[in-house]
Amino acid sequence: MRTVEHTRQGDATQVLTLTEKPRPPAPGAAEVLVRMLVRPVHPGDLIGVEGMPGQPEQRPDARSQARTPGVEGMGVVESVGADVHALHPGQRVAVFPAPGTWSDFVVVPADLTVPVPDEVSDETAALMLVNPLTLRMLYRAVEDALGRQPGLVLQTAAGSSIGRLISAEAARRGLQLINLVRSTSGAEKLRAQNPSQPVIATSDDDWREQVRRYAGERGGVQVVLDSVGGAMTQDLAALLDAGGTLISYGHLGDGTASLEALPLIARALTLRGETILRWMRRTPEERAQDVAFAKDLARSAPDLLDVAARYDLADFKAAIEHVRRPGRTGTVLLTSPRPVSSAQGAAR
Repeated sequence: MRTVEHTRQGDATQVLTLTEKPRPPAPGAAEVLVRMLVRPVHPGDLIGVEGMPGQPEQRPDARSQARTPGVEGMGVVESVGADVHALHPGQRVAVFPAPGTWSDFVVVPADLTVPVPDEVSDETAALMLVNPLTLRMLYRAVEDALGRQPGLVLQTAAGSSIGRLISAEAARRGLQLINLVRSTSGAEKLRAQNPSQPVIATSDDDWREQVRRYAGERGGVQVVLDSVGGAMTQDLAALLDAGGTLISYGHLGDGTASLEALPLIARALTLRGETILRWMRRTPEERAQDVAFAKDLARSAPDLLDVAARYDLADFKAAIEHVRRPGRTGTVLLTSPRPVSSAQGAAR
């Protein structure tokens, strides 16, 4: 099988390599072997390879083990282990969290696989879990920050895949949302998609003043949903009303901001971090509700899980470079060929 892996941190296009390895052994009890067909390239996948900005690089040593990126994707069940009765070979499944999906095969606990509805395409299924589950996580955080009071929410990177999901959910729920994007062209595109929501380009010199004008008498926003971070954090904290909350869930931006530079004490601000990697801490019942939401979204609004481009797994470097393009819309996918034996009746 083909596997993309790395043994040290660094630029993903430099430290990742494509290798050939034996297929994994037969799955154990309560496990399934999945032949991966489609997997997304998430920004978090690249952070796992390159490390967070401002943190020291992990130096390789003789004991370094190869690691394979990816935690999500769609594939076909190849074989099942003992005590697995709800899944069968040839069945399409989405997987998460399943470390190492940038590989042709991965062994996954059976309870971390989600059968793909017949009407959902392979590509949509590959995007069916991480971003919709992140959306649920972020909305719970927003509701917690706002309490029972209405409030104004500001989100960064509104043109990203998760940003578009947040905008759509805000429109559905009647949440007051201001969207930030980097460029004026991106702002125009997002305004056309969501005419009822203000969109501001941070390339405008007066973007901070524009946010304050939308906030009106409030003087600031109550919650910031931020996936950019970096040097922008200080500006975002300054736009919060007293007692507001900054929810950080990504680091797409450059630079850093020291904690001491934020007016946390003087204005009673709350800084909160969220990560999808904590999703497994939810109860089985809560996770089932989240997955049901994700499947319904994939069925009813596949256009919100849009694809920017597709690359064969061997072309992962080109895929990574595409992810880094300014103004990209949609998610970049890495694909593997479907075996002829499973293509009939399974392709969507």
